[in-house]
Amino acid sequence: MPLQRTMTTTIIPRGDVERLVREALRRHFSSSGPRVAPNPLVVNISARHCHLSEEHLEVLFGKGAKLEVHKDLYQAGFFAAKQTVAVVGPRRRMLPDVRVLGPCRGASQVELAFTDGISLGIDLPVRISGDHRDTPGCILVGPKGVVELRSGVIRAMRHVHMGPEDLEHYGVKDGEFMNLRVESPDCSVVLEGLKVRAGQGIKLEVHLDTDEGNACALERATKVELLKPAAACACRH
Repeated sequence: MPLQRTMTTTIIPRGDVERLVREALRRHFSSSGPRVAPNPLVVNISARHCHLSEEHLEVLFGKGAKLEVHKDLYQAGFFAAKQTVAVVGPRRRMLPDVRVLGPCRGASQVELAFTDGISLGIDLPVRISGDHRDTPGCILVGPKGVVELRSGVIRAMRHVHMGPEDLEHYGVKDGEFMNLRVESPDCSVVLEGLKVRAGQGIKLEVHLDTDEGNACALERATKVELLKPAAACACRH
């Protein structure tokens, strides 16, 4: 009796296919010419926003409140919520309709630009997200209640999110610093001190605040480029 062969088909996830194609292209170009970046560089402006703990979300928006998705962000799993809050500073000046980003965090945090701090009368320390040591607070006002934050108001340090492939390509490690060159018809600017924030499943993305984006005319940029500085720079200019 003749043997019968059974053919099986394996479905490869789209993400794995894209990764294999990128690796093949990188090997090809690295051996025949200039190295090609494995992922496109995206530079986004991170406008003023806040992150809320589940406890504070319920105080501000009512018991059992959940964040509702308004728009997905570039990084998978993160989103701009429909909910907004008012941020009140020590001068009793207010920034209305500050967008809440999701998902909820363990501790609430407000991220503002330098000019926002001037308006509110808050001397904003430059910190990486989540670092609340010795930071000022503010008052958050929602439709159902008020929260007084004793800390957690910061000016976010400009940074670049990277995955393992990006770290290898640019020759940097998590926590190190890079420079960003922005070319536009108005001016060309080099922003120093972008802190590298790495992780699995992370897309290559630079975050600047509103003031920085305006200063380098980002919306009219014709080219953006990540550069590895000769010496690591932990400052912010």
